[in-house]
Amino acid sequence: MAPFRYHQEQQPDMAMAGLPKSLAASQVRHLAEIAGLPEDEAAQLDAVARRYAFRANDYYLDLIDWDDPDDPIRRLIIPDLAELAEGGQLDASDEAANTVVRGVQHKYRDTALVLTAGTCAAYCRYCFRKRLFMRHNEEAARDFEPAFDYIGRHREITDVLLTGGDPLVLRTRRLGPVMKRFAAMPHVRTLRVGSKVPAFYPFRILDDPALLDLIAGIVERGTAVYLMAHFDHPRELTPAARAGILAVQQAGGHVVNQCPLIRGVNDDADVLAELFQTVTELGAPQYYLFQGRPTAGNRAYEVPLVEGWRLFDTARRRCSGLARRVRYSMSHATGKIEILGIDAKRIWLRYHRAKDPALESRVFACRRDDEAAWFDDLRVVH
Repeated sequence: MAPFRYHQEQQPDMAMAGLPKSLAASQVRHLAEIAGLPEDEAAQLDAVARRYAFRANDYYLDLIDWDDPDDPIRRLIIPDLAELAEGGQLDASDEAANTVVRGVQHKYRDTALVLTAGTCAAYCRYCFRKRLFMRHNEEAARDFEPAFDYIGRHREITDVLLTGGDPLVLRTRRLGPVMKRFAAMPHVRTLRVGSKVPAFYPFRILDDPALLDLIAGIVERGTAVYLMAHFDHPRELTPAARAGILAVQQAGGHVVNQCPLIRGVNDDADVLAELFQTVTELGAPQYYLFQGRPTAGNRAYEVPLVEGWRLFDTARRRCSGLARRVRYSMSHATGKIEILGIDAKRIWLRYHRAKDPALESRVFACRRDDEAAWFDDLRVVH
């Protein structure tokens, strides 16, 4: 098979010269290194970074308008003192209950989730797996043999989701054998790679022909590859990010987008509509809009369900039909609960996926509570 090559000539406006060639080279690990952040503010926020990991990179920091204190990209990546507020859980969706071997979660019959890496290219402040980046956490896989053994024996698993952390922080020579081993299992039909890298640092994709060759080879042999991208705001869809999406598509991979609803970032119907419509036009349609999990440190990013529904519904009405396929859902311990609608008295919900197969597709209602931000805050009435 001939090596796959991304056709750069299709993006003539992208200046590639002089850009960083490796993810590591662009990393910023200390708040004091950020030129746009005042020294006293950096010192104050260091307490947050000591509790919940901070990492960024020059590419992503350059997207911030430092003259705007409410800049959404700043909100996404720069710590907030409100993260130190009490409340929430480190494992708000009880992922530990679904862990079958180290690094592998098996919640839904046909899908296995593999925590492929214990780090990310940068850290979203609202991350629902903040626990992975704390000292002494041992959830992510190191030796993948137990994962290969478990998934190989469970032939009902057709989809393997590589996530973390972020799989694309791994070098291709490390990630490639893992992807190929899963793809070689006859019952595995789809490999998903959940990654924020297309937004945080798209040159990880654009500057690595071996990664694109890897995707092309797996697809050619009959296993679908989906890049589950994580664009939270339209400003992240830079020319480089768009080129990264195109490169994966040219290699034969599919791209979809998913993100949570985040206070101060995308809690605006116009912003959501622009995001949904733009990613659809790029061939990377929005898959889920997630309700933020009540993770420790995340209360400041929380949006109540009733408000979230209004934003979601208004945004979706402003989009074309193809961009309306997105589902507004909660990744609850019991399953993916889709918010279907809200009336004067009730919040209507449906199990899009359920840990208990008996609950699959069940539609039910909860008493309307305009302050509730999670399923556990609601009371089922029907």
